Amino acid sequence: MAERVLVVDDEQIIRESLGFVLKKEGYHVDEAGNGREALAKQEAAPYDLVITDIEMPEMRGTELLDRITQRTPQTFVMIVTAYGSIETAVRALRQGAYDYILKPIDFDDLLHRIKRLFDHRGLLLENSLLRQELNRTYDFQNIIGQSESMRRVFEVIKRVSTSEGTVLITGKSGTGKELVARAIHYNGNRKQKRFVAINCGAIVETLFESELFGHKKGSFTGATTDKEGLFKVAEGGSVFLDEVSEIPLHLQVKLLRAIEQKEINPVGMTDSIKIDIRIIAATNKNLKKEVEEGRFREDLFYRLNVVEIDLPSLSERPEDVPLLAQHFLDITKNQMGRPIRGFTNEAMNALMHYQWKGEVRELENVIERAVIFCDAEFIGLEHMPESFRRIAMEHPLETHKGQKTLKDAVKLFERSYIEQVLTRYNRNKESAAQSLGVSLSSLYRKMEELDIPTR
Repeated sequence: MAERVLVVDDEQIIRESLGFVLKKEGYHVDEAGNGREALAKQEAAPYDLVITDIEMPEMRGTELLDRITQRTPQTFVMIVTAYGSIETAVRALRQGAYDYILKPIDFDDLLHRIKRLFDHRGLLLENSLLRQELNRTYDFQNIIGQSESMRRVFEVIKRVSTSEGTVLITGKSGTGKELVARAIHYNGNRKQKRFVAINCGAIVETLFESELFGHKKGSFTGATTDKEGLFKVAEGGSVFLDEVSEIPLHLQVKLLRAIEQKEINPVGMTDSIKIDIRIIAATNKNLKKEVEEGRFREDLFYRLNVVEIDLPSLSERPEDVPLLAQHFLDITKNQMGRPIRGFTNEAMNALMHYQWKGEVRELENVIERAVIFCDAEFIGLEHMPESFRRIAMEHPLETHKGQKTLKDAVKLFERSYIEQVLTRYNRNKESAAQSLGVSLSSLYRKMEELDIPTR
């Protein structure tokens, strides 16, 4: 759609000349002979750009500028002025005008400036939409899960997002630690700045200090230019240290100093550089055990572990498997243009009983594979790997009344799993509840609901 431009001038020849040139360039152009007429048209249907003279009867161009910037700030205003009124044009720029043009008007220059303006406007809109999309993508409410253990995770994310405290995210590989880290950043006070993710296990040990803190030219062989470290790149934003347990022991003290003193020393520099970043760390290892065995500094552990978010594995929240499966199905089928509605009861029963060693990431991969092979309305066992067919045989859906519903299958799985955990802890409900990631009262309610003896 062509951009809408309003030309405002009390001289008809100028209005008509500008209108003719702009229409030839493909813009939709309207005209107004004074400020009041222009304001009425602008309020009826705001324009993308208003080009206005300064000296006009009834309402000066500067007053029109004030009214437009107050009521419709998304509209750009360009001032047309005589050479002797440059000071007035400069004041107009301070009031919010985008640019000014001198009389007599150079039409080539005007068209160049207008094109630059709309290119700039397009970038602003693109960045705004991208930021909105990021906020939607990493909104903690979009992290899938309705289990009690995940609801607790959501509550912690909500509380820590608006704070500046260091966060340590723990959990098995594939549970979504980076997604939680991004949710914390994009729902916090630093969301307008960068989120820099660093996989500490993927950096060569000899380059670790340079990657994080930067280096000066000539500080070591191969340092042919100055380099900003990732901590400086993230200035004002957040740094996500994934697999933080893999940081070499001799560099952990430098990381500790960076966190505590909020300053870094690039390799080859004696002067410190101040930094303003938030640290979010993650690990799939037991850091307390790493500390006990001398592989991780105790002081760094406590500095990172101001707030800990422990992500439950899928085995601890089986009721979330159907939600996650449908979520990944919706995403993948839309990407591939497949009209798949859901899963057969047998397929979902197999998903519920599968031992997800690769956690949520593995589930996502299985669903993507199933969509590729599915040419039916529902994903069935025939569209899934052979291992799921074996699981379906080991855990059949058939009863004396015939095939069960999905709700029945979920209840059957929950009952079986809770029984297993209770047996593992010799019917100690407090220990079982802790293992399941639920409160003791919730475990009792669930046992009553599933007809599991409480004594």
